[in-house]
Amino acid sequence: MSRNGPLTGVRVVELGGIGPVPFAAMVLADLGAEVIRVHRPADRDARPNPVLDRGRRSLVADLKNPRGAAVVLALIDTADVVLEGFRPGVAERLGFDPGTLAERNPRLVFGRMTGFGQDGPLAMRAGHDINYIALSGVLGAIGRPGQPPTPPLNLVGDFGGGGMLLALGVLAAVLNARTSGRGQVVDAAMVEGSGLLMSMIYGRYAHGTWTVGRGENLLDGGAPFYDTYECADGRHVAVGAIESAFFARLVDVLGVAGSIDLAAQRDPGTWPAMRETFAKAFMNASRDEWAERFAGVDACVTPVLTMDEVAAHPHNADRESFYTDAEGAIHPAPAPRFAGTPCGRPAPAPVPGQDTRAILAELGHTSEDIENLLSEGVVR
Repeated sequence: MSRNGPLTGVRVVELGGIGPVPFAAMVLADLGAEVIRVHRPADRDARPNPVLDRGRRSLVADLKNPRGAAVVLALIDTADVVLEGFRPGVAERLGFDPGTLAERNPRLVFGRMTGFGQDGPLAMRAGHDINYIALSGVLGAIGRPGQPPTPPLNLVGDFGGGGMLLALGVLAAVLNARTSGRGQVVDAAMVEGSGLLMSMIYGRYAHGTWTVGRGENLLDGGAPFYDTYECADGRHVAVGAIESAFFARLVDVLGVAGSIDLAAQRDPGTWPAMRETFAKAFMNASRDEWAERFAGVDACVTPVLTMDEVAAHPHNADRESFYTDAEGAIHPAPAPRFAGTPCGRPAPAPVPGQDTRAILAELGHTSEDIENLLSEGVVR
């Protein structure tokens, strides 16, 4: 597999999991790192996620078998980073204690992903994205007034505050290891990562410019000039006309200048009537008609696209921000972009175990060794 991107030369071993660890591994692979995912034997018939699992090589090994664990330990000896998302203590029970690995490979960065962290009263508790963002204050801030909090998919805990922050953490530790010669453990917790994503909101709350009530604030749908509106065809537009100049253009293109006091934009007392005016106006045309009317106008109005529409949008198409693979899956392209070390399109997601033989050969196993390991079910 050819490597491109700024992380070319970095080797990552991903101990198979779900959600945030695969996302961190995908991001690192997109940026050029060589990522080898260690699948469990039970995963060998699993259908890979064509987007989240892209860009890797795959080895199937039984970590509970001492010989299988030895294979993976030898692989980790060649790596810069290992990623795992087990509950605290599981990696140690499998023989992958960070201290032991550091003795074998002093420069190794050991990235650990959990919901609650490696210690603390809830460290051993089960949970999912919704539970972690509930404890960080994120979930309680999202939703409409008088309604329950709205789960924002699993973007904030699993991916933004989880996998993305794990990727950033291990890269920081790799940079340090290259100057110090010593790796370290990176403890990434989704409660803390999702809380970090709320930094600006917590700052506004400290200044008294944000309330704990859902749907009452500038960016949570409380302001009628920062919200979504249904159009005549049942589809929607997104409005983000926060600044006064953008707000004035919004009002002008909507044709409601006679009903809106521009000077009262930030007065919450005017917001209910303003919202009603905007809602009625947007129902006068379809989503795409409004997109056309606002084209070329800096009013911060855009169509709300569905997933099957994004690739064809003129801006996205021009920048090739999305692509469709040979199997028809829509992929967000690798991001960000690098002028000197462009990343290129990632390789397809591997079938679990498709690289087992090749990886074992690279680690020095003979053909006879490999056949023995396969026949005994140590690897697949």
